[in-house]
Amino acid sequence: MKVAITSTGKSLESKLDQRFGRCAYFAIYDLETKNVEFIVNPNKEAVNGAGPATVQLVASKQVGKIISGEFGIKIKSLLDSLKIQMVVLKEDNKTINEIIKMLNH
Repeated sequence: MKVAITSTGKSLESKLDQRFGRCAYFAIYDLETKNVEFIVNPNKEAVNGAGPATVQLVASKQVGKIISGEFGIKIKSLLDSLKIQMVVLKEDNKTINEIIKMLNH
């Protein structure tokens, strides 16, 4: 399974981005291969509709779970319909690497 983690930057030392739809990057982590791919969120500066457009972005990467600090109200039903699990992590000081280590335990 692949996991999308909202990220403030494009390295393993970047911090968790608290915003889902307007995060700077996503770390796409594959639990089977252990590969990490960083992708830019093109919806970061969107005037409106950032959340649903971002759902489409991560869904195109075949993720089964998304980890972020918060999700907008329009997002839950959309992710439910796509069978993508939302995980809210309020620890914004966690690095992407630390979150990946948590996923592997």
